[in-house]
Amino acid sequence: MISIEEALQIVQAQEFEPAIIDKDLQSSLGHCLAEAITAPFDLPDFDNSAMDGYALCGNHQTYRIIGEVAAGDTSTHRLQDEEAIRIFTGGRIPENTTSVVMQEKTEVAGEQLTIDSTVSSGQNIRPKGGELRAGQKVFSPGHQITPASIGLIGSLGKPSVKVFKKPSIHLITTGNELITSGTERKIGQIYESNSLAIISALNQFGLECQGNQQIEDDFELIKTGISNYLNQTDVLLLSGGISVGDYDYVKAALEENGVQEIFYKVFQKPGKPLYFGRKDNTFVFALPGNPASSLTCFYIHVLPLLLKISGSQKPGLTKVLVPLAHDYELKGDRPAFLKAHIENHQVTILDGQSSSMIYSLAMGNALACISTPQKFKAGNMIECALIS
Repeated sequence: MISIEEALQIVQAQEFEPAIIDKDLQSSLGHCLAEAITAPFDLPDFDNSAMDGYALCGNHQTYRIIGEVAAGDTSTHRLQDEEAIRIFTGGRIPENTTSVVMQEKTEVAGEQLTIDSTVSSGQNIRPKGGELRAGQKVFSPGHQITPASIGLIGSLGKPSVKVFKKPSIHLITTGNELITSGTERKIGQIYESNSLAIISALNQFGLECQGNQQIEDDFELIKTGISNYLNQTDVLLLSGGISVGDYDYVKAALEENGVQEIFYKVFQKPGKPLYFGRKDNTFVFALPGNPASSLTCFYIHVLPLLLKISGSQKPGLTKVLVPLAHDYELKGDRPAFLKAHIENHQVTILDGQSSSMIYSLAMGNALACISTPQKFKAGNMIECALIS
């Protein structure tokens, strides 16, 4: 059995050859850049108006209007003292422009423009290079692409980007007692929910499950299911059947398929019977079958590897220090990930901490990470991993 810290270090130390693909910019959302993005030109690459109004030359009360500049107008205009030109947002600033005055602060009579406020040099002008300079680094490799990232890269005229390919992921759930939602349930049976939770957690972080299979507690069937997925996936996840019961066949089935065990069992609660292994370029996690244990192990141990394979610089869930809203005592001998809820800058440890109880996890938005069983007082700072 190893510590949480050792498990995380082992997972993060795994070496692999990242796959890099070209992705159309519009479909690159959520991917991590595999290249640096540099501005090929100044942004904006010409002085332009920040609003609809008039470009002015000099500082006067009245001006003669000599023309108009619309957004996208490529012609060149030049102003003389006491001249003005009608201009629209984004329009190219004429040469010799002192400032732009918004149209609400003007009066127009024929070709004469009168302004009712003082103007200052450079007012309402977006200067060339005011946002980015040519040659300036915009994003480094590993940056996760957001809608704003796409907009910015698009404004630099780049139609596609090189990104790290997201890992292919397959999931197997095991258990004789499990049945599919919507079917008739008999005494002793339960509706399978771990796959729903894990696949949704993958989606939460922009990842997808390419295949999902539910298998009974049968050694040969589990061995065959593992074999079918091993050669077509980057990461294989299994839920259930990894403990030491008479019907827990997953570990033996993995060994039969040539998966090399890297570690088995982590000194933590919940999720002690966690398995991590590898065969060639395929990583394997076998998660406990209890719902809260399964999802907790995914968040804490699986997600960091999935993010790393995806090219992300994030180590996993975001962690924050939050004061405890009440007294609390952690009993037992293991570090724990406790279902918790953060509200009004305080964290409450929820009832229902059993590894089989997912209700409290659904009501929470964080996992309180407590490394040493002890008594806590209200106000003590607790490290929390944000799950929503």
